[in-house]
Amino acid sequence: MIYDIRHVTSYSYGSQVSFARCSLRLTPLSDAHQKLISHSIEIKPKPATRTTRVDFFGIPTESIVIETPHKALRIDSRSRVEVDRVPPPRDAGSSAWESVREAALACASLDAHAPVGYVFPSALAPIQSAVTRYAAKSFPPARGILAATADLMRRVHSEFRYDPKATVISTPLAEVFEKRHGVCQDFAHVMIAGLRGLGLPAAYVSGYLRTYPPAGQERLQGADATHAWVSVWCGNETGWVGFDPTNDLLVANDHIVLAVGRDFSDVSPVDGVIVGSRRQKLSVAVDVIPVE
Repeated sequence: MIYDIRHVTSYSYGSQVSFARCSLRLTPLSDAHQKLISHSIEIKPKPATRTTRVDFFGIPTESIVIETPHKALRIDSRSRVEVDRVPPPRDAGSSAWESVREAALACASLDAHAPVGYVFPSALAPIQSAVTRYAAKSFPPARGILAATADLMRRVHSEFRYDPKATVISTPLAEVFEKRHGVCQDFAHVMIAGLRGLGLPAAYVSGYLRTYPPAGQERLQGADATHAWVSVWCGNETGWVGFDPTNDLLVANDHIVLAVGRDFSDVSPVDGVIVGSRRQKLSVAVDVIPVE
């Protein structure tokens, strides 16, 4: 499947901003299951400098500096991506989760795809006993890692309510878990924290999800959004598998990976600092369009 993706980020400021330094993680990843065909980013006002690097997690990251005084910033990212990803069945036979845990901790590699980097707690996905106990109900002794993780995904999907007004990105994990509502980022963080509490490697994935308009209606431009899900290392043979707890789906060709990290703080599409004295307003519009 080939997609054209447009991701427009717009900031408006209550007073003039004299300086901005931003990090952009807006280049979709290329790997064995996803190929980046083309990519461009247009920025207004024009940055004084633009530099690109690849961070520890393998994420292409562009750093920009804007020295022109401005009251609005617009970042228009356009990509064409080919996705060819076939997930395993959720009930497929797989290694016992305890053996996966042992293999992860025994791994000597420290590269971006090594499991050991995703076993330990992170700022937005801390290990908490209540969350670990919750996850453990899906992981009885010797259960296969795929079936157990799919069951945890199903439970988060059914027992947590999607509510875009309930949280912000800084809402603590404990509050999300107690109230059982939030958005895709919250569900991913809960699932990651539970898996890491059991010693299992789990990564946070940001990206895009193809959506389908209601029958008989045309899709609305800009109505798609960025999405978040979980990638779990399921052993040396199976490798990393994506689980989407917001939709109770194993990740396949409707998901496009933008970035991977320990939690949202590693993969925010746009972050940085500005020199300004008043509030800012952010708007994001995303289009994910299949190429016929």
